Amino acid sequence: MTTARIVSLSELGNADVIQLIDKELPAPGKGEVQLRQTAIGFNFIDVYQRSGVYPLELPTGLGHEAVGVVEALGEGVTRFKVGDRVMYMNAGIGAYASARNVAVDKLVSVPDNVSDEIAAAVFFKAMTAQYLIQKTYKVKSGDVVLVHAAAGGVGQILAGWAKSLGAFVVGTVGSEAKFAAAKEAGCDAVVDYSKPNWIEEVIKATGGRKANVVYDSVAKTTFLGSLECAAPFGTVALFGAASGPAPEIQPEILNKKGCLFLTRPSVFPHNATPELLQENARAVFDAIAQGRVKVQIGAKFSLEQAADAHKAAEGRKVSGAIVITP
Repeated sequence: MTTARIVSLSELGNADVIQLIDKELPAPGKGEVQLRQTAIGFNFIDVYQRSGVYPLELPTGLGHEAVGVVEALGEGVTRFKVGDRVMYMNAGIGAYASARNVAVDKLVSVPDNVSDEIAAAVFFKAMTAQYLIQKTYKVKSGDVVLVHAAAGGVGQILAGWAKSLGAFVVGTVGSEAKFAAAKEAGCDAVVDYSKPNWIEEVIKATGGRKANVVYDSVAKTTFLGSLECAAPFGTVALFGAASGPAPEIQPEILNKKGCLFLTRPSVFPHNATPELLQENARAVFDAIAQGRVKVQIGAKFSLEQAADAHKAAEGRKVSGAIVITP
């Protein structure tokens, strides 16, 4: 057996509930491989689950995505061989670990031109950006795109990808300290959503045009403003809640704001089958190769520092992606 170092929670709460334990890992089962994990992706959903916003059954691990090297093959596995570099983002919670057994149909190969840390930093976030830009609303040249939290991991990818398609991109951030990161990501204009006049500043930045699509992962402090910033027949995609749940609304407001389309999408239904996962992963790795998706790693933490990674994210202290290394 392999001894794996894993994060385990016996209760939900603040970052201090994160514990690191040793666990014996059995040989991979039928249709599985055993991975020696080399880089783990941090995503804000990890915070929601750890804190109880999205409650989990206890005890539980944490984390959804990681990159690793195949160390052993289970019965019937022919798609991969020992030594292959692979990654996953939807193999069940428990990616915060030094080693793990993962079902083959949850894995994708990592291209040679993408490093382990870059893959871990970008994959879940880029797969989120991919469905938002290619499926929720298909961004095209000439569109006005509003990206909230544009200095964050997903926000930077959204801004750069939309800009590469010819859109005019306005990004919002929570403080002036993050302006530079949002601009570097590809935003044509950056607005501080913590300021009371941020809606007017967004519309001013576009020369009076409202957004064809608003990508909102902040929710509580931005959602009603997102409705104000959307053009008639525009789309508001609410795909996170970094500041807390969005205020409740009556559907009639969507009519009054210009027959808006409101959606609450998420990444997992868009990758619900092995075929969809492979198709969307190819789109992401193609976008990386084309330079449409660029990655800024804002901070690295060891597995032993997982609690510190969560504290940094919750304190909005990091611009860009966080990577955890076993």
